[in-house]
Amino acid sequence: MRLYKKAGNTLQILSFPSEDVEKGSYLLIEDLRAEKSMIAQVVDIQFANVPGVMEEFLREISAEDSMEGEDFDPLDVSSHILYIQDARILVCKIHGTLENGVLRFDGSWLPSRTHSRVRRLSVKRLVEMADVGRQLPIHIGETMDGSRLTIDASALDGKLNIITGKKGTGKSHFSKLLVLGLIDYGATVVVLDLNGEYVNLGLARDGSRNRYHERIMVLKPRENFKVALSQIDLSIILRILIHSLDLPGSSAREFRRIWRFLKEKGRLTLHDLGEAIKNWNCNVHVRDALYSRYHALLRSELFTDNLAEAVFLERLLGGMKRGGALIVDLSDTSPSDRRIVVEYMLGKIQEMLSQWRVRAVFLFAEEAHLYLRETYWDDIITRMRHFGLFTTFITNQPNTIRENIYRQADNIFLFNFVNDHDLEAISRAARTDAETVISIVRDLPPHHCLILGEAVKDFPIVVKVRPIDVQTMGHTRLFFDVERLSKAPRALINGSKALSR
Repeated sequence: MRLYKKAGNTLQILSFPSEDVEKGSYLLIEDLRAEKSMIAQVVDIQFANVPGVMEEFLREISAEDSMEGEDFDPLDVSSHILYIQDARILVCKIHGTLENGVLRFDGSWLPSRTHSRVRRLSVKRLVEMADVGRQLPIHIGETMDGSRLTIDASALDGKLNIITGKKGTGKSHFSKLLVLGLIDYGATVVVLDLNGEYVNLGLARDGSRNRYHERIMVLKPRENFKVALSQIDLSIILRILIHSLDLPGSSAREFRRIWRFLKEKGRLTLHDLGEAIKNWNCNVHVRDALYSRYHALLRSELFTDNLAEAVFLERLLGGMKRGGALIVDLSDTSPSDRRIVVEYMLGKIQEMLSQWRVRAVFLFAEEAHLYLRETYWDDIITRMRHFGLFTTFITNQPNTIRENIYRQADNIFLFNFVNDHDLEAISRAARTDAETVISIVRDLPPHHCLILGEAVKDFPIVVKVRPIDVQTMGHTRLFFDVERLSKAPRALINGSKALSR
């Protein structure tokens, strides 16, 4: 391989077919005179545009059509011509400079063409130089050269993370791996589980209990997740009414008066709240608005007056001193009830964090665009982040996340995308260039992930995500599965094939 051209932060390397290089590989360009090296990543592979190659191809085609016989090539010239015809240009992005063993994120230096040597840099060597995943390692999987890749759990601490890719590429599997890795180091994790994919994290594949079983708590609204109305703070119930049920401001003011009145009388129950709204001296439209929201709260079945069946999040999260995960199963919850549950969870977590009842919470939000209101995006990544709520968004619709969120993301874990609109949305990530993202992500196989951000010290790395011995759920339930097809009458299958002809 030889250095051919540089334009901006893009290098072009001349390569021959015998040199094994693929997309995502790293190269080390060593300047033998300056004793410095440049680190670059291959983002595209093209045929070298050698003058005369097109004419040579046309001559070969013409000769094949008009001449017969054997080629006589005593000097073996044709093999050299074929070698040149297959020459490739490696389009690379510069990611740093290595000088005296010190890694610098500087691409302004230009190595010599004539006194430089280009060789492949293993990902194992790169992560060692960059000091990736050494303190609190979470084993992610294997890199392209077969080496083990770990990321540091502290790289997720205090950070905003995004996991995205098209359906069926392994996003949820990867997020479960991160959840279990954080639990191993004593973190408190809350998962908003939209499809019931995380509920069996405490079970191994064979159905037996695994080492996480005692540290996984599953809450399902209407079943084992109810909260006592008398124990809810007024600010949280107002957030639910205003943001989840769209209660107007004038009605919210009257509700505040009703709540405080019942609180002073010691009669804060569901029945007394309904009676107070029905008999409250206020505008009839305000009363109707309050009563309709009151019935929405009743229909959600999240609230109760029975303290024996109520769940106290302070006790659950506070009891996870050695690390644990609270899974909120929203799979059988209606969209309106889902928003109520999520609003309560976020409000309660913020209250606990602000009062230092919990040190920090790692929130994993599956398909968050379906239940988080628009203004919550900025609220979670700015203000609530300072309280100690660190969020990971998981979605297969990257265009639902606004551009300013991508630009503030500390880590982005990308799975395969081929849709141009999706690629355009994710290529706006500030921590890498668009060409790297679009070129590599488009060709990723299932369960392969491109990691960007602080977790890999801003060196984009492709990794094959490892399997985990838990019941991951999340598999699509099929009608025409292998077992059903194997039991189908052979004559019926053959008849269907004959009809298709």
